[in-house]
Amino acid sequence: MTAIFIILLIFRIGITIGYWKLFEKANIEGWKSIIPIYSEYWLIKIIGKPNWWVLYLFIPILNIFTFYVLLFDLLRCFGKNSLMSQFLIIFVGPVYIPYIGFKDDVKYLGKLDELEEEKKSAVSEWTEAIAFAVVAATLIRWLIMEAYTIPTPSMENSLLVGDFLFVSKFHYGTRTPKTPLQVPLTHQKIWFTDVPSYVDWVQLPQYRLPGISKVKRNDVVVFNVPPRDLNEGKDYPVDLKTNYIKRCVGLPGDVLKVVNRQLVVNNEAQPNPPEMQFSYLVTAKDEINERNLIKLGIDPDDYNYLGRPEEGKAVYQMYIPEEKVNELKSLPYVISVGQDYRMNSGFDPRIFPRSKYSRWNADEYGPLTIPAKGMTIDINDSTLAFYGRTIQLYDHNDNVVIGDSTLTVDGQQVTQYTFKQNYYFMMGDNRHNSLDSRFWGFVPEDHIVGKAFFIWLSIDKYGSFFDKIRWRRFFKMID
Repeated sequence: MTAIFIILLIFRIGITIGYWKLFEKANIEGWKSIIPIYSEYWLIKIIGKPNWWVLYLFIPILNIFTFYVLLFDLLRCFGKNSLMSQFLIIFVGPVYIPYIGFKDDVKYLGKLDELEEEKKSAVSEWTEAIAFAVVAATLIRWLIMEAYTIPTPSMENSLLVGDFLFVSKFHYGTRTPKTPLQVPLTHQKIWFTDVPSYVDWVQLPQYRLPGISKVKRNDVVVFNVPPRDLNEGKDYPVDLKTNYIKRCVGLPGDVLKVVNRQLVVNNEAQPNPPEMQFSYLVTAKDEINERNLIKLGIDPDDYNYLGRPEEGKAVYQMYIPEEKVNELKSLPYVISVGQDYRMNSGFDPRIFPRSKYSRWNADEYGPLTIPAKGMTIDINDSTLAFYGRTIQLYDHNDNVVIGDSTLTVDGQQVTQYTFKQNYYFMMGDNRHNSLDSRFWGFVPEDHIVGKAFFIWLSIDKYGSFFDKIRWRRFFKMID
């Protein structure tokens, strides 16, 4: 928070120096540029906007856009209305405004309604309109909302494959960019190509702006998945790692375990998400017609055909909610429906943290304490088994060496370690078809992107022409 304050202070000092000179050129006393908001009041007068525009500066999020609109208009009043000037005001405003303020050839031309209308070619107008749209969309995407698509069934039935949703950045606080040299409105690659959309020559320290809430248990959260092997085996910067969406089931400091498929946190059984799915083995008299499965609401993402163990039996693995189990049992061509015993039959070597101290599986997991900022642990072979990789890869240490039962940080062996940030535990609602924290570990706080907010479109890739769009899911809030 101190670093954010220093950055904002430097930004404001640069803006104020530029204001002072520009105010004087507009025959306004320079000292009126010193006081925030009061200076913007006079800025509004110089531009010729109504005085009530100052109210916009008190509305969170909107005040950022208002501020830049005022700066764009200020440029026009001083004859700087090129596209390049607009880009400079956005990216290096605290330097560019003093620059034009001290330039002798930059004169105040009058209020907006007094300026001579500039004739622009169609190409110039379209170029500026597109540039402004890209800048506005980039700011909205960074500060407020970003659109995501659900690509996998790991959150069914809460979120379905083909759901298009908006994710709120302002709930938990927007992260400042770490990788500034990037093509706007892209993530890892330029659209429809394998060409990287960024260069990592410049990596900035990352901070989080104030948000309106903290991450709460059971929030549906978008985050950058931490492990390298889930990021195409590449060491992407944090803000460019692959986005995952899961439900936060464990907060910093929580003690989490799964007992016979039931999630337990701090010794309290947690409420299960509506229509939570598990894996079941379904035995039918014959192969089930695909049309019958679709009528049951079971699409190809929800089942695997396992074959015929003997004559008169066809076995399926199905990821379905409990109420669907009873529906299947009532069908005349279904012989049996039972829990998938393979999911809890002893030790699963894929399960985090893959040690002799955690002989767990997806249905019998923990107990595991989730690291919290300021939490101190003793260093020994068991704690290193649970937390060593987290300390080494995600807790902002430059040089970590892990021995059998020793930890060396920056060349110094330590017997205790204190975590530098909070961590979270994420799970999918499709509990047996979700690659989540049970398999790869904790989500660091600096990997949190935002809160899944609402669905604005949903397309069923398996639906017929008339059923392609799931109208009932339009503008559905996510909980």
